[in-house]
Amino acid sequence: MTGGREVRKGERRPAANLPVARVYVDVPLHHLDRPFDYFVPEELDEAAVPGCRVRLRFAGKQVDGFLLERVAESDFDGRMEFVGKVVSSEPVLTPDLAAIARGVADRYAGRMIDVLRLAIPPRHAKVEAEPPAETPAKPDQPDTRAWARYPRGPAFVEALRNGRQAHAVWQALPGEDWPARLAELAATAAASDRGAVLVVPDYRDVARLHAACVERAGEENVVALSADAGPAKRYRAWLAVKRGTARVVVGTRASVFAPVHRPALFVVWDDGDDLHADPHAPYPHVRDVLIQRAHSSGASLLVAGFARTAEAQLLVESGWAPEIVAARDDVRRASPRITALGESDQQLARDPAARAARIPSVAFEAAREALKAGRPVLVQVPRGGYVPALACQQCRGPARCRRCAGPLGLPSGTEARPPTCRWCGVPDTAFRCGNCGSRRLRAIVVGAKRTAEELGRAFADVPVLGSGGADVLKDVAGRPALVVATPGAEPVAAGGYGAALLLDGWALLGRADLRASEEALRRWMAAGALVRGDGRVVVLAESGLPTVQALVRWDPVWHASQELAARTELGFPPAVRMASVDGPAKALGVFLDELGLPASGEILGPVPIGEPDRDGNTEKERALVRASRAEGRGLAAALATAQHARTMRKEPDAIRVQLDPLELI
Repeated sequence: MTGGREVRKGERRPAANLPVARVYVDVPLHHLDRPFDYFVPEELDEAAVPGCRVRLRFAGKQVDGFLLERVAESDFDGRMEFVGKVVSSEPVLTPDLAAIARGVADRYAGRMIDVLRLAIPPRHAKVEAEPPAETPAKPDQPDTRAWARYPRGPAFVEALRNGRQAHAVWQALPGEDWPARLAELAATAAASDRGAVLVVPDYRDVARLHAACVERAGEENVVALSADAGPAKRYRAWLAVKRGTARVVVGTRASVFAPVHRPALFVVWDDGDDLHADPHAPYPHVRDVLIQRAHSSGASLLVAGFARTAEAQLLVESGWAPEIVAARDDVRRASPRITALGESDQQLARDPAARAARIPSVAFEAAREALKAGRPVLVQVPRGGYVPALACQQCRGPARCRRCAGPLGLPSGTEARPPTCRWCGVPDTAFRCGNCGSRRLRAIVVGAKRTAEELGRAFADVPVLGSGGADVLKDVAGRPALVVATPGAEPVAAGGYGAALLLDGWALLGRADLRASEEALRRWMAAGALVRGDGRVVVLAESGLPTVQALVRWDPVWHASQELAARTELGFPPAVRMASVDGPAKALGVFLDELGLPASGEILGPVPIGEPDRDGNTEKERALVRASRAEGRGLAAALATAQHARTMRKEPDAIRVQLDPLELI
């Protein structure tokens, strides 16, 4: 019998044992975000194992899917289709992975199939056919005495060694060999025959951390997972983790779902880096995914970095994760000397124009001293390029094209050319400000290439190296050189930098962004941590600003507590849960009208987004929807329900929902 009727000759027969397969199908509709029941035919009985990839017919089309489980009966009383093909019998969707994917989808008002697309790499048949490697021997317990620099460090290591769950937020000392410290924790977990997942922002961090882990846990126990590794290499490493032949996973955000066996430790390094936020739906953040994994698996979580985010501070203040920080005396001994503009009357007396100059004399002095001592100097510039944007010299308003109102910029190259529109490409040879009528232009932010040229003329006998964009240096030698880098592209110097110049601080602090001060401090500390303890850091920003004071004192904890308090008062994340909802004005209005908010729910906006057209109109709008953290799940469920209703009606306009986005304003 099939679906309540007798099977005719020549028809496919369902399997005798557990004939019903529950499958998540890959369809781009929110209201279909649930498993569907299919019969497993007799000929696929052995191949159709839970967790395998299948191909089947859905709504008249052949689609891919994942077989979640097999059951004896179905609640569906209609006519059921058969699974068409088992693409691979490799059980890639483990029960733990299915549970965490469902939890992440629900948290971010997304679809489970989107999470599975992020969690499970594309199949590589040749790699899958390779025989699995043997499980390597456990490594020896590593030397963890370096954690004694932090009062609570040994207790965390001991809990990890004994298999007890312990969460923590770690602020590394400036100059700390953080890959070595994290590798010691990973090796401690592996020595107990348990797994560890360590997630870092980019491929350079992966290389450093992977090398440190291999040194302490052995090459056969460690794999590197990142999206840019290539399909074969990435799938081979992922299978090694799933099959239990690798205990330690090091990678970028693509590794956050790595299915390690018996996980003991999850680590996210530098959780404030925007590379940890996935740009693909449902836009999960590494830190939040690892929190969910630690909660569900009983593993330990370490949120680590030189700086501290407001989200990490919330974990500390809520008592969920104690902090691991060094004593203030140790911080002062490890920190380089940090100088800001206007910190003393003596500095201003020597250089009265320091506040107006782009590179004042105090910065030149620090660079000369470091170069004279035989050390390289790091110069951090907020933007790449030559002169990224232009503004009116008199009123400082953005310089815009007279043809399309796009922003004007100077073309790259050595030849002198007039300002050109960055949208339509039309040059403007007779600029006139629309606000004040001035014809003079100035650079809003001088880019890295222009900075390298200026410094090259000032230090003619010293090589100038650039790092940023497509040309990122991994490391530099410990000899005199000027290294001009954009934030996040600073290479590691052998023996440390002698000095660091943090230029255009106002450009970072003045951004129209909720996280502007937090991001500025994170970037400055990342650069300052590369400087030797006897070196010097000069930040070109006013010394009286709280963010600058936090850098001068090297006190990210204080800054994070102030940031969290301010956001709590204003009702911004992480004190509340907030979603940004983007879409065409009419469709967005309907969506907001139908949204069933929880009791604490509130809608802000909508407001136009994007650059206006010639008539001053924008096609899309954005609304912010917020609710208390206690009703965060209710907010996510309400947004998901509204999306389900739209796709069920086959609405043509797309609405993008992003919970807890990095950019709000």
